[in-house]
Amino acid sequence: MTHPAKAAVFGTGSWGTAFGMVLADAGCEVTLWGRRAEIAEAVNTTRTNPDYLPGIELPASVRATTDAVEALDGADFAVLVVPSQTLRANLAEWTPHLGSDTVLVSMMKGVELGTAKRMSEVIEDVTKVSADRVAVITGPNLAKEIAERRPAAAVVACQDESVAQRLQSACHTSYFRPYTNTDVVGCELGGAVKNVIGLAVGIADGMGLGDNAKGSLITRGLAETTRLGLAMGADPLTFSGLAGLGDLVATCSSPLSRNHTFGTNLGRGMTLQETIAVTKQTAEGVKSCESVLDLARRHGVDMPITETVVGIVHEGKPPMVALGELMSRSAKPERR
Repeated sequence: MTHPAKAAVFGTGSWGTAFGMVLADAGCEVTLWGRRAEIAEAVNTTRTNPDYLPGIELPASVRATTDAVEALDGADFAVLVVPSQTLRANLAEWTPHLGSDTVLVSMMKGVELGTAKRMSEVIEDVTKVSADRVAVITGPNLAKEIAERRPAAAVVACQDESVAQRLQSACHTSYFRPYTNTDVVGCELGGAVKNVIGLAVGIADGMGLGDNAKGSLITRGLAETTRLGLAMGADPLTFSGLAGLGDLVATCSSPLSRNHTFGTNLGRGMTLQETIAVTKQTAEGVKSCESVLDLARRHGVDMPITETVVGIVHEGKPPMVALGELMSRSAKPERR
């Protein structure tokens, strides 16, 4: 009889904990790793994560530790759920303890500042593992709903289809339905850029601009994401799937979305510092909007909504002024 798959999940925030539940429900042995001893202790003694998912009982096959070596011991999958901009430093610490065939799974939706690398590229850069050992999970996956075992679908992407299928079966449950894909570039871009568009839609909501504006921003946001994807060799069909449209719609329409909520506060007139102060968890788009714009410029791609978000978030441009600039851009055909 084959032993259950073992997974080490790095990150005890809401998404790391929720995905640990999914893996456990699918039959895996799961070890959550976190820096904070009090969260690890709460998981092990009360079967809950009171800071991030209060009131939700974790499966018996989930345990937690602050020791990365212990977490990685015998792990088939190392699932990375830390803030994008901290990945490189964290992974440098963990790499010496990786098994020779452990699959590294990115659940982070960001682009690294400075290098403009996608998360799978950072993983390959730091660990020196081949691309067929690096997978990505992405899609419309709001952590709280998944922790409540509400239905959701996702994409499991890896250049090696058989690795994607192994990971798919390790996280397939009655409420979590993963589909495989080999377009890692497209899946990662969909996840990273939707956070930026989520900020834009949040800002529009905060300004009270209405549902026509929201529908327009979602659609044109998807168009600029697809333009960037095409320039980087992604499959355009990826952007009409779960990693593209699916994730974008969930982020732009849910109060559970951190990026949407962050944008709403900015649109209501809060300053960046005030908004950061009331936001407990990482809104990836706040930093990634700059690296996404950097990536677009490196590839000669026009991304006006992303540019507008950078102007509001990082350059102090009043949302009303930024909106005026966006609306007065020269007219052009839709499919360009």
